[in-house]
Amino acid sequence: MKETTVVRSLAALAQEVRLRVFRALVVAGESGLTPGDLAEHLAVAPNTLSFHLKELVHSGLITQERQGRNLVYRASFATMNELLSYLTENCCQGAACLASQATALDC
Repeated sequence: MKETTVVRSLAALAQEVRLRVFRALVVAGESGLTPGDLAEHLAVAPNTLSFHLKELVHSGLITQERQGRNLVYRASFATMNELLSYLTENCCQGAACLASQATALDC
């Protein structure tokens, strides 16, 4: 993953509503969610949500698909996994991380 892509992805997630949207889409899995479902679930105004969805699509972290009259948004698990791999590829200098360190990071 290119550094510019990493920076774009992290910048997109560095905003509270976008982070909440992304996490909700990760939880929803492959079925995804419509903007209406997201707006209701996250208590975000539709016009505000639209702006944040556009930013997340631009970053590549989520995808958009038209299904009939509805748009369905899904987390891009491939991009998410690439980002996580990039961030952790040199973790612990290539050695397996200690369980105690991993647990401390989960807090």
